[in-house]
Amino acid sequence: MISRLKMQSQRGFTLVELLIVVIILAILAAIIIPQFTAATDDAVQSAYDTNIANIRSAIDLYRQQHQAYPGAVTSSGGSCPAGSAAVAGAVGEPAFIAQLRNYTNAAGQACTGTDATFRYGPYLKDDLPINPLGDVTPNNTVTVVTTGTLGLTSGNTDGWRFDSVTGEFIGDE
Repeated sequence: MISRLKMQSQRGFTLVELLIVVIILAILAAIIIPQFTAATDDAVQSAYDTNIANIRSAIDLYRQQHQAYPGAVTSSGGSCPAGSAAVAGAVGEPAFIAQLRNYTNAAGQACTGTDATFRYGPYLKDDLPINPLGDVTPNNTVTVVTTGTLGLTSGNTDGWRFDSVTGEFIGDE
């Protein structure tokens, strides 16, 4: 009877054994969790690098074909091909978006359709990508300036910034 009682009392783990297992798991978690955070940061940076490279390529191609940067001139005023519509956009952000997303003529006027006159573009097939490095609410807005010096301001948008004089394009973080 004593040996039977002894066997029953030895079936579970002691409190000390459980504490050792918990401490080992806590140490492993402390080592692994920062590595996941670093991997997430690397993925966000990689997305930013890809997005900015694609937009800069589109801007460079537009510049080669028009001898001006997008957003520097208004995108409206052209006589569009039959079955297409003019895409109005004043100088700045509206023209920047219209000129990169639609067909354009040599003067930078934008239409939704193409013909021999509106033979350039579109340079971006979708909307501007989101700036993943935005601090508060990452978004795809672009602030177009014509100062010749592009820098971050206190009123940042967490989107993008573009200087239509120099062609500099950066994330507004």
